[in-house]
Amino acid sequence: MKLKRLPEDFQVDELTTVQPEGGDYALYRLTKKSLGTPEAIDRLVSRLKVQRHRISYGGLKDKHAVTTQYVTIRFGPRQGGRFAPIELDYLGQVDRAFTPQFITGNRFRIVLRDLSAAALEKARHALHEVAASGFPNYFDDQRFGSLGASGEFVAQAWCRGDYERALWLALADHHPDDRREERDQKALLREHWGRWRDCKAALERSHRRSIVTYLADKPPENPDYRGAFSRLKIDLRGLYLSAFQSHLWNQLLARLLTEVVPAEQRFDVSLRTGNVPFLRTLEPHQAAVLQEAELPLPSARLHLPPGPELDRIEQVVQQHGLELRELRVKHPRDSFFSKGSRKALISVGHLEHEAAPDDLYPGRHKLALGFDLPRGSYATMLVKRITEC
Repeated sequence: MKLKRLPEDFQVDELTTVQPEGGDYALYRLTKKSLGTPEAIDRLVSRLKVQRHRISYGGLKDKHAVTTQYVTIRFGPRQGGRFAPIELDYLGQVDRAFTPQFITGNRFRIVLRDLSAAALEKARHALHEVAASGFPNYFDDQRFGSLGASGEFVAQAWCRGDYERALWLALADHHPDDRREERDQKALLREHWGRWRDCKAALERSHRRSIVTYLADKPPENPDYRGAFSRLKIDLRGLYLSAFQSHLWNQLLARLLTEVVPAEQRFDVSLRTGNVPFLRTLEPHQAAVLQEAELPLPSARLHLPPGPELDRIEQVVQQHGLELRELRVKHPRDSFFSKGSRKALISVGHLEHEAAPDDLYPGRHKLALGFDLPRGSYATMLVKRITEC
């Protein structure tokens, strides 16, 4: 099976109920192709000559896709523009910046290609099961882009107060998607870790080198790893917390599914962080439990009464060498684990599918899918559900 063979094979439209009713913020629909959201915002800053802090948006959309999303610019121009691969349509004025809370969901149009007849039939059967029972609302691999070859989460060491290990994972851990320059700099750090003046002399100018310079300026016998770690960009530190918390939440969901659904109704799907259980069908009493279940995002700020839910969370956190009360950041105090909860199962809205001969792979089949998902749920998880069952 091939996904995203063409940008048009993965299309995402952001859904919102926001309507222009006047205000200081210009509202736009941003359409982009084969471009990430941050890169698209960079181009808006350049082409429209506006300051970045005046631009707001609700979420990051896939790079290898055709996507639409909503953007506001405070005191922005009251007209759109076309500058490939971006189209900007002006929709009117609103009274506040567009943020994630204004996204009601996302509409997907996806084409799966290079399917055998057997794989196509299996996927179509799985779609009927998904329509009846939904699918587990796991965070998918996109959430774990900061996880390196060691398999250790930066935030895990951070919560333990092991700032040297956290810094090593952030700066030196090998990642399979690293570009050659990044790979070479990480290898240099792994080889010379602790010899900071040597590292500084060998590294090219970069954010990584600025942190190494901070360490090189400290007495060798007393390196300030805590201070060095706090010099990592705040958005990166936020990603580290998000990745670890998302992994813990996935493990919570996996435990719940294992408790409620017997083995003969489950199958495993491989994620970057390990295998997780999926379900085929649900009996009415199982559906009553899972379709109403919401699991909290684990952190020390949770205050739950004694019971199965608290026990499940504590067991998951303890597997990582931590207690629930330790699932917090002591320094720097500008980063936090998220609060909130997440539904265990996702019901798919407006699910449609159509099979046809694959025009790119003669003798094979393609399957076009259309569906809506709530904000924060992953279309790629639905693809895994119907292709790995």
